[in-house]
Amino acid sequence: MAKRYVIVGGDAAGMSAASQIRRQDPEGEIIVFEKEGVISYAQCGLPYFVGGVVAEKKKLIARTAEDFHSRYNIDVRLYHEVLQFKPQDKQVRVYRRQEKEEIIVPYDVLLIGTGSAAIVPPWEGRDLPGVFTLKTMGDAEKLLAWLEEHTPTKAVVIGGGYIGLETAEALHTRGFKVTVLDLAPQLIPTFDAPIAEIVQDTLKRHGVEVYLNEEVVGLEGDEKGVRAVVTKNGSFPADLVIISIGVRPVSELAREAGIELGPRNAILVNERLQTNISDIFAAGDCATHFHRIKNAPDYVPLGTTANKQGRIAGVNMAGGYARFAGIVGTAIVKVFDRTIARSGLSEKECDALGVPYQTVSIKARPISHYYPWEDEVLTLRLHFHRDNRKLLGGQIAGGGGVDKRIDVLATALFHGMTIDDLQALDLAYAPPYNSVWDPLQQAATVVQRGKE
Repeated sequence: MAKRYVIVGGDAAGMSAASQIRRQDPEGEIIVFEKEGVISYAQCGLPYFVGGVVAEKKKLIARTAEDFHSRYNIDVRLYHEVLQFKPQDKQVRVYRRQEKEEIIVPYDVLLIGTGSAAIVPPWEGRDLPGVFTLKTMGDAEKLLAWLEEHTPTKAVVIGGGYIGLETAEALHTRGFKVTVLDLAPQLIPTFDAPIAEIVQDTLKRHGVEVYLNEEVVGLEGDEKGVRAVVTKNGSFPADLVIISIGVRPVSELAREAGIELGPRNAILVNERLQTNISDIFAAGDCATHFHRIKNAPDYVPLGTTANKQGRIAGVNMAGGYARFAGIVGTAIVKVFDRTIARSGLSEKECDALGVPYQTVSIKARPISHYYPWEDEVLTLRLHFHRDNRKLLGGQIAGGGGVDKRIDVLATALFHGMTIDDLQALDLAYAPPYNSVWDPLQQAATVVQRGKE
């Protein structure tokens, strides 16, 4: 008999797994349950969809349910919400939302790819008209539909993380007066303070107001809509509010089924993406991610990782052997005309782990000194182990050239290189693209001179 594979969640991890299973097992039955009406779309592109940079919803959708069925014989069932995992019976209990009925579906192998959900505290007024999150395609469509019927002018974004900053820019592009509130003493707390200050200056230079150390206590308004965000320090007028304070793994059903959880209640998986229960795998934003620098499970939900984990889970579910090599915590974000990126550990993470480290910080042009360049120079910060000089992490901010350097750094971190190894790298050079010594190598030289 053909093996039945059941996948819960039809986005990056789930559909990557389904595609890989089909390559490994041409005869297997693959069923994907997705509680929403769209699959396989780019969540990271939603702020650009809202801002009008991406003009059409369909541009964010990689493949439709029909595509997967016709091309790969994968049975994708939209508007099917899984209510329970029953490992003892190897079954899932599913609610068919359109038919308003429940069904029981058996499986041979199960993948949990339930993703993450936006964190929304129990603030009074969180359900007022004009208050949104921006996590799913449905969120974006609701926001855009609301904007077609209303004419707000003052937007408050609660949360200064990646999506919050991208959303602030998107709303500014649409002509809103935008205010960003954050509970922390700096924006993007996963970055070092000097990089966060560059981001804050960029926002202010473009007319976005930033208020830090602001603890939201509620939202005011009436049936017509939200009017203000209230914090312990004051009140901020708003007729549109975006809550963007982070995400959490959707792991409640897994916990109820006896599946072990890890950091931040993400589903704990091994290098093959297996859970503690036989024939149950997990991948993507609902699962843990092994961090190569920390040498421990972590939770860093990103689309790149979800696709990799889904593919690896699919191979293993179909009887093959593949292992997830882990992450080093690489991320990049555009904030108006500036780009910030990071890989490895921040100063705070080094401190929390008790790692003895040193930091080198420099400013450098990303191209030759004599070649015309009107953009801001790069700010680089590299952290390395004080004893063995292994690279621990780094962050870069600037205009052009940030993406190139962060990927070089991520590669160096992945392979356990030292700060001194950077100088030996054979990197591309021509005056319009680099100097004879890349900025990363210049930082390494500063360290070596300090050692001499």
